[in-house]
Amino acid sequence: MSGKKNDKEKTENIKTQDQAEHLQEKSGIRVKEKESQPEPIFKVSEQEEIEYLEQEKEEKDQTCSAPPAQEPSPEELIQKLQAELEKKNRELEQLKQAVEELKEKFLRAAAELDNVRKRTERDKEEFFQYALSDLLRDTLPIIDNFERALKSAEAETNGQTFREGVELIYRMLLNLIRKYGVRPIELQDNKFDPSLHHALASEESAEVSEPQVMEELQKGYLIHNRLLRPTMVKVIIPKKN
Repeated sequence: MSGKKNDKEKTENIKTQDQAEHLQEKSGIRVKEKESQPEPIFKVSEQEEIEYLEQEKEEKDQTCSAPPAQEPSPEELIQKLQAELEKKNRELEQLKQAVEELKEKFLRAAAELDNVRKRTERDKEEFFQYALSDLLRDTLPIIDNFERALKSAEAETNGQTFREGVELIYRMLLNLIRKYGVRPIELQDNKFDPSLHHALASEESAEVSEPQVMEELQKGYLIHNRLLRPTMVKVIIPKKN
């Protein structure tokens, strides 16, 4: 019984298949047989695919939720430019004020420098005018003694008192110049020193081997350690062969 049933089902399946092929030929449509596709080398798990899709969805949501950038309106742009211009104007005013302050300081310093220069010139001129005040004040007693000596010379007959008066005045003058650091140049062993002596005349002699001072014609003086006036001398020099 079951065998007849199976044969009947096979017969019906064959008929159904024949009918389908007949319809495909009649309509001109053929179903392509499913081609075998190569399996992918890398397989993505179902969980990784779900996570990737969720992440992509979140990025799209964030992009959509972000407010679009709005360009400033002309009024806002003008206000911004006006604010910047006011700021630059304030900075410019501050710079002008700083320049004025520096200019005022410069003019004040220049005026002070000019006053110092004038005061220095005035002090210098006064110094040269009155630098010898002490020296000249000390010479006044000597002049007084000269006047007394000249008056006494009129009444003297032998001139002894006059000579004593002149010697006294001479000593007073030497003491005065010593007070200001001036001292006469003393000859030492009659040696000629070109830095201290000035030869006005010379004479050859076979008795000397180097120049020597023969006669002092005018006394020289030193002021402290500097030459004030050289000594005028007559010099003996070795005789030339």
